[in-house]
Amino acid sequence: MGQELPVTSYALLGLLTFGDALTGYELKQRADATLRFYWVSPAMSQVYSELGRLTEHGLVTATGEGRGTTYTISDRGRDALATWMRDSAPGFPVLKHPVALRLLLGHVVDRETTLAMLRDHVRALEKERDALVEVRESLRGADSPGEVFRYPSLVADWGLDYFENESRILGDLIRRLDEDGPVEEGP
Repeated sequence: MGQELPVTSYALLGLLTFGDALTGYELKQRADATLRFYWVSPAMSQVYSELGRLTEHGLVTATGEGRGTTYTISDRGRDALATWMRDSAPGFPVLKHPVALRLLLGHVVDRETTLAMLRDHVRALEKERDALVEVRESLRGADSPGEVFRYPSLVADWGLDYFENESRILGDLIRRLDEDGPVEEGP
C-alpha cells in the first residue's frame, strides 16, 4: 500500500487500533478528541470518504448498513499501518501559525491591537491546555509501558509541554512589546 493513501487515512486507521468497532460518527468524535491537539481533525465527509477508500482496499472491515455501519481495522490494515510507520519518513513539521503570521505583520496596526491578539491567544492556549489535561487524565491507569494507551499518553504529555512552552514564548513577546515604549507617528 505504501504512500498511496493520504496521511489522514493512516491517522484514521491508527484510531481504529484501540480495539473497538466504531461508526463513522464515533470515529469522527475520536478524531476530534485526539487529533485536534496535534494534527488536523478531518471533516465528517472526509471521515466517510476515507472509510470508503479504506474499505475498498481491504484495510478496514465494515459491518452493518447505513449509519449503523461499524468499522474495524483488518489484519491487512494493521500491516499497511505498520509498513507506513516503519518505511515512510514523518517529514519535518511546517509551522503554519496564524498568530505568528499576524505578529510578523504587526507593524500595519497599532501595538495595542497586536498585544490584544497575543493575550487572546494566551487565553485560548489555557483553554486548550485544560481540555488536553482532561484527555491526559482519562488515559491514567492504561498508560504504563505495554498498555494500550501508553503512546497516546506520551503524545498528551508532549502536547501539554508544547502549550506550556507556547505560553512562555507569548509571555516573553508580550513583555518585549510592552517594553518598546511609545510609538512615534509616521510621516
